[in-house]
Amino acid sequence: MAKSTLSFVCQNCGAAYNRWQGKCDSCNKWNTLAEEDTTGATSMPVSVRSRRKGRTFALESLTGKSNDAPRLSSGMTELDRVTGGGFVRGSVLLVGGDPGIGKSTLLTQATSMLARAGHRAVYISGEEAVAQVRLRAERLGLADAPVQLAAETSVEDIVSTLSEGAVPRLIVIDSIQTMWTDTVESAPGTVTQVRASAQALIRFAKKSGAAIILVGHVTKDGQIAGPRVVEHMVDAVLSFEGEGSQHFRILRAMKNRFGPTDEIGVFEMTGLGLREVSNPSELFLSERDLGSPGTAVFAGIEGTRPVLVELQALVAPTTLGTPRRAVVGWDPSRLSMVLAVLEAHCGVKLSGYDVYLNVAGGLRIQEPAADLAAAAALVSSLVNAPLPTDAVYFGEISLSGAVRPVAQTSARLKEAAKLGFGRAILPESARGEIGSDGGLVLNSVGGLTSLVAEIAARGSPRNAGAGNREANREGVTEKNATPARFRRENS
Repeated sequence: MAKSTLSFVCQNCGAAYNRWQGKCDSCNKWNTLAEEDTTGATSMPVSVRSRRKGRTFALESLTGKSNDAPRLSSGMTELDRVTGGGFVRGSVLLVGGDPGIGKSTLLTQATSMLARAGHRAVYISGEEAVAQVRLRAERLGLADAPVQLAAETSVEDIVSTLSEGAVPRLIVIDSIQTMWTDTVESAPGTVTQVRASAQALIRFAKKSGAAIILVGHVTKDGQIAGPRVVEHMVDAVLSFEGEGSQHFRILRAMKNRFGPTDEIGVFEMTGLGLREVSNPSELFLSERDLGSPGTAVFAGIEGTRPVLVELQALVAPTTLGTPRRAVVGWDPSRLSMVLAVLEAHCGVKLSGYDVYLNVAGGLRIQEPAADLAAAAALVSSLVNAPLPTDAVYFGEISLSGAVRPVAQTSARLKEAAKLGFGRAILPESARGEIGSDGGLVLNSVGGLTSLVAEIAARGSPRNAGAGNREANREGVTEKNATPARFRRENS
């Protein structure tokens, strides 16, 4: 009988230790080590395993004919966009998202559309009973779809059942944290069980050619729970993002071996399930507050799709020794860099102000082209100067204060013209890349100083007392110029 082997495994990264310790040295997380029984992994003696000889296999050259992987369309355009054109036969996808965000709803709709198209689709739930899945299908109006349901958590039983009859084209496992296998003795949900269960399902997918979607839980930090090695085992990792207070959801590819990783799919949560949004710019700008200081429209690119979104900034006098810097939907380090450039090269003194920046609608912006729109919104809020309502902004700001060009300028301008915008503020060196601007008035900016001076010239005092009016007059000054307070005192 094999000797029982106990080890302490990190529930965040999967690192194993011989003894318990408060902090994991691999991922630097605290209180993530849990005791697990790893007898199943070493049940065979080393002397017996070393006697097995490996088999030889044929090696091939790089030259030769290679065919594209056959894909299966899910029937949902936004889902196919993120996956790269559909599900690849034998691929395994990992879908993560916050609880209640709509992962089960999305996958129920996808399996129902595939089943109605004549393909065998199987939905296996480890968290809900079959009756609960049926209630969701009835609410979505998909009760007549020939989807095969089951409530099972044993991986061996699942593989044995799916191996009989025709091979399913799509299998949904909801969720991987509830699965368990007989090969290990750990409890379901632990790192060892999640890794072993995922490996068994991946072997079945590669052998049978069925596409499998694994649903994963999300931690407080927004990362997919379980060992990070699971993300390396699967072919694609999709993140379903959104906020409970918002009615739309964003599906983003974090990893994709068969397609791009910068595409997004936009859905709207309705009473009848998730509705695809073909033009997300109209959705993000639907509740825009026109004529308010501190708002600027950014023309961004998500993959191959241009997206227009509103950036909101609030600059308020602080009562704290260290001013606050809060960002939602953008990189905080980019905001710190923009604030430093504004103060060093443009004379915008923000050391005594709290700064808040928000991307309206909950979209997360990752490209540096939003620097110019963020800077315009910040200065607009500081000097109480509303920006033109028909203008879009995009451009990257360098540390010297220059505005650098960004990619796909023509696509950004075409999307802005389609939504009725009349002008665009863009980098001066990007004029050579412009194809069709759709009749927009192009205002090129070579440096950030000229844009700040233009916005400050339209500023007006706030109706909040003399202190704020003085702050508005002193907030934006010329570089190396005499402060306004000093001039008034001498006069």
